[in-house]
Amino acid sequence: MPNLDAIVKAYDIRGTVPDQLDAEAAYALGVALVKFTRADSIVVAHDMRPSGLELIDAFQRGALTHGVNVTNLGLASSDLLYYASGKMNMPGAMFTASHNPAQYNGIKCCLAGAQSIGIDNGLREMKAIAAEVLAGREPAKPASAGVLDHANLLAEFADHVVRFLGGEKLRSLRIVADTANGMGGLVVPAVFERLQSFSLEVMYGELDGTFPNHPADPLQPANQRDLQARVLAGSFDVGLAFDGDADRVFVVDEQGKGMSGSTTTALLASRFLRLKPGSTILYNLICSKAVPEVIAECGGTGIRTKNGHSYVKQIMAETGAVFAGEHSGHYYFADNYRADSGLIATMGVLGEMCHSGEALGDLRKPLERYASSGEINTTVPDINRVIERIAGDYSQHQQDRLDGLTVDCGSWWFNVRPSNTEPLLRLNLEAPTREECDDRVAELLGLITAS
Repeated sequence: MPNLDAIVKAYDIRGTVPDQLDAEAAYALGVALVKFTRADSIVVAHDMRPSGLELIDAFQRGALTHGVNVTNLGLASSDLLYYASGKMNMPGAMFTASHNPAQYNGIKCCLAGAQSIGIDNGLREMKAIAAEVLAGREPAKPASAGVLDHANLLAEFADHVVRFLGGEKLRSLRIVADTANGMGGLVVPAVFERLQSFSLEVMYGELDGTFPNHPADPLQPANQRDLQARVLAGSFDVGLAFDGDADRVFVVDEQGKGMSGSTTTALLASRFLRLKPGSTILYNLICSKAVPEVIAECGGTGIRTKNGHSYVKQIMAETGAVFAGEHSGHYYFADNYRADSGLIATMGVLGEMCHSGEALGDLRKPLERYASSGEINTTVPDINRVIERIAGDYSQHQQDRLDGLTVDCGSWWFNVRPSNTEPLLRLNLEAPTREECDDRVAELLGLITAS
């Protein structure tokens, strides 16, 4: 029996194939999506993982047998699927496990208009419906099945992405993109073939869901090393590291130095506030303090959010924010149905390079003001007990519980929060200098690991 408890996460559905997620579960989840959304039509797509074809076939069969029409995009990036959901105004399902290893697969679901579905606005209900199907209590099927259609929106999506360069006068830039054998190998060349001012080299562009070169997880510095070396060896102006489903991007400057998601968020925030003065910009709570500082300096309104796309998109809708950034490399755009896109973020970075005429290494300097720990994960048997102990030890400092525990100690701050899927406590910390940052990290890790 497929394990719905194991695969239904806070923001998506994800697990190992076939022991946790198999065709039977995919069929039940296809029924669940159409019953929950009450849609007449849905759009689906899959990434390059070997298990994707069997899973998407079962999923769309669940929808079709319940009278719902299905448009299948075939191979796609997650942001292409979101674009299709927004443009076609249909619920969508993207079969991908993003940056996870080859034995994983999953489903990122959205409502019509690319509105996200998380555990608090649909995934819990979908899980319950799927459980009924798996238990042999499938809802009654209509007399006639839905119709399956196939569509290729790659060219249309590429045109959409390029529009985010706006009216910038483009200059000659040499770009290298490491697509890690993921879906960037399909969508990145399609975008750059429209931009003759830029020259593009693609590393590991073959679509191969076994990831023969390195994991498709650019958040981990080790997975950026090949790209950084190539930037230096080839004298490129910028390097781009995409994850498996290409909805995230990490940027490497001409010196081979990777930029954090916070720095990219600050750079893109300044761009949007130059183009749309006075706008609202969102940033998640583990972003550097430099991000809200840059937003304020550029005349914008900054709003701090919880982590996770479903929360970010909800606040964007409520506040009318034009852009949102997460330290993890997700960037969201109001003019992209509030969905995230690594390629649109790339257009923003390249647009700022063209506008300023500066090298990326110079553009980033005023945006990097503090020393950061990065995310440090520790296995903890009783996460809540550890968090409460830390809260007590730092009770003299300002605290909030927006997501885990954030403590503002004046010149430095930290956040501890539980993983959604593992018995891990995640620590993020920032201080004025590297020495103080390292000292404070040691201090916190001592508390976290104390018995």
